[in-house]
Amino acid sequence: MLESILAWSIRRRAVVLLLALGLVVVGVLSFRALPIDAFPDTTPVQVQINTAAPALGPLEIERQISAPIEQAISGLPGLVEVRSVSRFGFSQVTVIFDEETDIYLGRQVVSERLGTVQLPPGIERPSLGPVATGLGEVFHYVVRGDGRSLAEVRAAHDWIIAPQMRSVPGVAEVNSWGGDERQIQIVVDPIALQARGLTLHDIVEAVERDGRNVGGGTMYDAGGSFLVLGSALLTEPEQVGDIVVGAERGVPIRVKDVAQVVEGREIRRGAVTANGKGEVVLGLGFMLLGENSHGVTDRLALRLKEVEKSLPAGIVVEPLYARTEIVDQVLHTVRTNLLEAALLVVAVLFAFLGSVRAGLIVAVAIPLSMLVASTLMLRLGIAGTLMSLGAIDFGLVVDSAVIQVENAMRKLGHDTSSRSREEIVAEAVTEVRKPTMFGELIIFIVYLPVLLLEGTEGKMFRPMALTMLFALFGSLLLSLTVIPALASWVLPRHAKERDTFLVRVLKAGYAPILVRSLRWPFIPLTLALGLLAGGVYLAPKLGAEFIPRLQEGALVVNTVRLSGVSVEESVRYGSEIEEHLMAKFPDEIKHVWTRTGTAEITTDPMGVELSDVFIALRPREQWKRASTQDELAEEIAGELDGYPGMRALMTQPIEMRVNEMVSGVRSDVGIKLFGDDIEALKANAREIETVVKTIPGASDVVTEQVTGQPILSIDVDRAAIARHGIAAGDVLDVVEALGAIEVGTLQQGDRRFPIAVRLDDRYREDPEAAASVLVTSTSGERIPLSELARVHITESPASVQREWAKRRIVVQANVRGRDVASFVAEAKKAIDDQVHLPAGSYVRFGGQFEHFERAKARLMIVVPIALALIFGLLYVTYGRVRDAARVFLGVPFAAVGGVAALYFRGLPFSVSAAVGFVALFGVSVLGDMVLVSTVRQLEAEGYAPLDAVREAAIQRLRPVLMTALVASLGFVPMALNTGMGAEVQRPLATVVIGGVVTATILTLFVLPALYAVFGRTTKLG
Repeated sequence: MLESILAWSIRRRAVVLLLALGLVVVGVLSFRALPIDAFPDTTPVQVQINTAAPALGPLEIERQISAPIEQAISGLPGLVEVRSVSRFGFSQVTVIFDEETDIYLGRQVVSERLGTVQLPPGIERPSLGPVATGLGEVFHYVVRGDGRSLAEVRAAHDWIIAPQMRSVPGVAEVNSWGGDERQIQIVVDPIALQARGLTLHDIVEAVERDGRNVGGGTMYDAGGSFLVLGSALLTEPEQVGDIVVGAERGVPIRVKDVAQVVEGREIRRGAVTANGKGEVVLGLGFMLLGENSHGVTDRLALRLKEVEKSLPAGIVVEPLYARTEIVDQVLHTVRTNLLEAALLVVAVLFAFLGSVRAGLIVAVAIPLSMLVASTLMLRLGIAGTLMSLGAIDFGLVVDSAVIQVENAMRKLGHDTSSRSREEIVAEAVTEVRKPTMFGELIIFIVYLPVLLLEGTEGKMFRPMALTMLFALFGSLLLSLTVIPALASWVLPRHAKERDTFLVRVLKAGYAPILVRSLRWPFIPLTLALGLLAGGVYLAPKLGAEFIPRLQEGALVVNTVRLSGVSVEESVRYGSEIEEHLMAKFPDEIKHVWTRTGTAEITTDPMGVELSDVFIALRPREQWKRASTQDELAEEIAGELDGYPGMRALMTQPIEMRVNEMVSGVRSDVGIKLFGDDIEALKANAREIETVVKTIPGASDVVTEQVTGQPILSIDVDRAAIARHGIAAGDVLDVVEALGAIEVGTLQQGDRRFPIAVRLDDRYREDPEAAASVLVTSTSGERIPLSELARVHITESPASVQREWAKRRIVVQANVRGRDVASFVAEAKKAIDDQVHLPAGSYVRFGGQFEHFERAKARLMIVVPIALALIFGLLYVTYGRVRDAARVFLGVPFAAVGGVAALYFRGLPFSVSAAVGFVALFGVSVLGDMVLVSTVRQLEAEGYAPLDAVREAAIQRLRPVLMTALVASLGFVPMALNTGMGAEVQRPLATVVIGGVVTATILTLFVLPALYAVFGRTTKLG
């Protein structure tokens, strides 16, 4: 069948080349439409359930909201994990499904289960977070107003900017963070209220009954009908003051007679400062799941420029962070790697083939294979990223073409018959097509373990494997069609085939060494065994990590202060840190902004004691205080060490967001301590933190802050209120009014602002003033709050974290200067030896290490299966165990080179390196297959065994070296590049380059020696 396809391609080469032109058109169109991003989206399929309950503390939130929701969600199909965060006034439950679950199906089944949850009276129904992922936060911009209040700035964002930004195609949500949310407040003086014989409940009821629309049904008149509508909407604050609350001696008592109506703000749960210039409003653009981040970010930036024209005077918008910046820089790294790799491959082809025509024929395989890969990527929804496009090895892509064209040139140069060029080329490509095709099938097989990876590691590396397979599939098609057609058309018929100067030099140096290897084979075999022993010795010394840290060109400092700190104090801290960093790093920092607390739509539930300081960096060539991002991070961390009452954790925007969405952990290693008693958890977590800090490599060790939130607790005394004839509701109304009781809405055009009732500020300034508020009984008696309830200050957990309905505290740590795997192993032993946990408590390790362990376990199963399949395929190819074993020997030899390359470059073993080994196993057998096939062919022609080995080794030196060089040089730019995103490719490229070197040594010297010792066989029958 192969012979028929090759013969047809050569006979119908005009048709083949016309089809190739069509492929170019389709491929270019596909490439232009291909989604582009920096990194693959590794976020699992998850749904966030947010519930607001302003009247409840963390423990009550956990008991009355989070726990019932978790119970309702349990048992859903495809459920992988359920975790929750309970904070003052807020609950977030995160539900994670397996990868096969459609996100919209997941949201549907979660919504159905939420309908069965019974929540306390007065609590709003839970809502689902936006349909976005860890990579969905693609655009940050700030809004500030010269001479404008924060309320005006926030209103401009909420009602002018955000609606226009939300209409951008591909946008899931535009979130608001910081500023003041306008609130019309009815500030009540209890003394004035009681002087008129009124209560808080009277005002609340009066405003709730006012300011609404009602329907009066339908009226009929003379055969027609019209609707009846009654409207009393409140449109101005003055109208609120005119609402009638009661009457005294026939004179109406209005709200403004017993209270002040003022412009106020809602209780603040978040704030944003920027560049040390004070508070601003931050807008966050979220991308819909599956959208093209580059396109969405560009559209958001363009829309923001259009929005500026519609803003009121004094309102200014400024973009701070756009995903396109990191995408463009990563793509620059990818383009550089691919271009340099292509040039190196083409240079090798010219140097070995010595023919411009032959070199161009082989080089054609590179762009055409890429276009095939682009078309298939678009059809299967694989984005063009650092991991998909950036890991393509052009050497593997052109291997088949190299061997075919080299053999065709040799045949054309040596053939003295009268046969046509087409016949000779057909014979040449058919002669090598079978071993090269089996080599390609082997490469397909070795990528099987990568395709079978699960979770985060699967989402990270599967696109790379698929893209490489698509390119190899394109190469396979081209080697059956376009390459033979071009060779039969372009290569000269009577060209004198002679080696280039480089090949002649190599053969002259190789031939005497080969003769000595065949004469004294135990010398190269002994050296080979020593090389294998060295690889076994070095392998355990490598260390291990999940994947290298991707440099994003931006940093985030997670800061933690004492629970109970005010928003204003957090704002002051944020501005001070920004000013300090801008002054100390003017050449490194472009923008710095601080997010404190939570946003309007809570995608990341944080208390006001928690802040994320985002740092956008200038181009690296402008830096003066550091040469790498890791060095700069250490410098910044050193500058922040002196701030009292604050702990800092360094990370990056995408890394932080993905980590917290995947596992709820923001660092490299998360030590999760599970238990039931919060006090015991807190004490054990402190012990673990102390132990971890003593381990070399530990950095940014922080225990999750769960306690220390002061609460003014007002516990109603049932006996006291019964004695005085006062309802508990009247007492609770007073307590709620210390904050704000929402009673209505002010409608101004399409803008809506809440109306709330609260007590005068003098009752809200300290606990004693609050305890002195008088409550009126049914008999008219006025009783201080302190006599009706126990007023005292207590301490409560700031938050309660749960995972699978079990409370947890996380001790987080980053790892610097060593590999993660050895760090975790040491931490486990130290915790087991030094920390004694009570019954029912246990420790689990999460974060990046968790992904590495899962990937390692998976690879330990599927890699041996893949290697067994390779051996089986080799046996099918040669029909003899001995020949299959000779070729398969390239695998351990290649592994030795990969290990040595990692060791001498100081790189730990990672999933990225593991993928490199997987690719290497396929590359390592190609040269061996070419040599073994030629040996068998010569034996069949009558050569003595050793003569066949010697002749085959000399004859096939050029293709063996060419395939090895193009496979390794294709990865050289990737191994040496220091651009953004190159970190994750470096181990992969290093492994392949080192492994190809040792595999080639095996092919050229050890394999002939093996024939000399074990290969004295008779001719094939």
